[in-house]
Amino acid sequence: MNLPHALLSSPLARGHGAAPRQRQLIQRLKQAILAGQLPAGGKLPSSRTLADELEISRNTVLIAYEQLTAEGYVVADRQGTRVAPLSAAAASAARQAEPPPPAAFTATRLGRIASTRVPNDGALPLTPGTPALNQFPVNAWRRAQDRALQAAPFATLGYGHPMGEPALRAAIAQYLRVSRGVRCDASHVVITEGAQGALALCVQLLTNPGDTAWLEEPGYRGAKSAFHAGDLDVVPMRVDADGLAIPDEAWRKPPRLIQATPTHQYPTGAVLSVARRLDLLERARRAGAWIIEDDYDSEFRHQGEPIAAMQGLLPDAPVLYVGTFSKTMFPALRLGFLVLPPALAASATPSIIEMLRGGHRLEQLTMAAFIENGQFSRHLGRMRRLYRERQAALRDALAAHMDVDHEVLGGHSGLHLTVRLPPCFPDARIAEQARAAGMSPNALSSFAVSPLPEDNGLVIGYGNTGAERFPALVKRLARLAREARLEQD
Repeated sequence: MNLPHALLSSPLARGHGAAPRQRQLIQRLKQAILAGQLPAGGKLPSSRTLADELEISRNTVLIAYEQLTAEGYVVADRQGTRVAPLSAAAASAARQAEPPPPAAFTATRLGRIASTRVPNDGALPLTPGTPALNQFPVNAWRRAQDRALQAAPFATLGYGHPMGEPALRAAIAQYLRVSRGVRCDASHVVITEGAQGALALCVQLLTNPGDTAWLEEPGYRGAKSAFHAGDLDVVPMRVDADGLAIPDEAWRKPPRLIQATPTHQYPTGAVLSVARRLDLLERARRAGAWIIEDDYDSEFRHQGEPIAAMQGLLPDAPVLYVGTFSKTMFPALRLGFLVLPPALAASATPSIIEMLRGGHRLEQLTMAAFIENGQFSRHLGRMRRLYRERQAALRDALAAHMDVDHEVLGGHSGLHLTVRLPPCFPDARIAEQARAAGMSPNALSSFAVSPLPEDNGLVIGYGNTGAERFPALVKRLARLAREARLEQD
């Protein structure tokens, strides 16, 4: 067979930075076969002949031929090395200059999961939901991690229990019973990949494609993504000053899932009143619906006593309780948990064991030790004081320097304040300009499925920002708001 000109026209590269010559030769031969320049059944030159023509060692050619044989590009027998037949479709696809449009290969649900946020590592000031990472007790965490590794140096490298490490599940159950009023024991707790993993597991366990899910409006975007990923029919339910407000007529067509953040609604900061909690629990029970209670940052209550979880209000409440260590510890830990109702835990555990694989064992064991030795409680106490001071400083800065019409929502808990603005101040534009100026507040409208005029404003994080910085940052935000209004006019 005559080899194509492209194969022989230039010598194989050598020297520093060049790929091994056998790899270069393999690639050239593959390209020639896929392009049809070496037709099926054609016999390749002997290894000695090709080595002479390319001025390389015979071993280089032998290695290339062996690799091509292993991958099925050529067939070697006593008659020599011949090009293997490829299917017409495969050969045609390989010769196409341009790949097909990516949309042809994506699921239709991806169109509903398009992101409305800009990913960042939380380093920019005013980022909602980011804790004070520079205040984390790294040395105490390292000591707990070293002890966990020394206690079981090799066992931690293998798969753990799919539901999570027993020590961490027990520690979480004890903590939730005492601090949050959650009715549970360790057998009801599942360790997940953050709160997002817990939401996805709820969808997997309780829904079928096409089922209806109610979502707070405006609300947590991660829940919307989890519901859309499960091919659910997502129906937004408005939030007011008393939290999730479900009209009576909506219950005529009840959902399968209801997402709620009753202790500190995200992002408005509203607290779901006890009357609405009890009504929601009773109506959900009668309708056969499940409530997902996302208790994402309830540890940081800045006024009065902590508000107990809705899950503990009634025995056998139809509530799946979701928590995370992303706010109390650090986001990269990626540890969350799901507390299942007892009946659901009994029926779903065999499936969960089959669906999940136990990982992050060292982190889980370290977290268990961190809770058990009291470091977690001490860290929470320090952070509560710090965030209380930072929120007060942000409120003062808004009152003094936010010289545009605004309303501060919620604010008795958590790591953020929401500032509602009149529609003449386009929040998406302000947030975009703020990022360009080195700040990262979120546009309130981006949390709504169908934004209304009142869903216009900024969600401003204070967890990762020193109190002394707020006056200058708020002045800058106010200037950007005025400029955005002028641009819109």
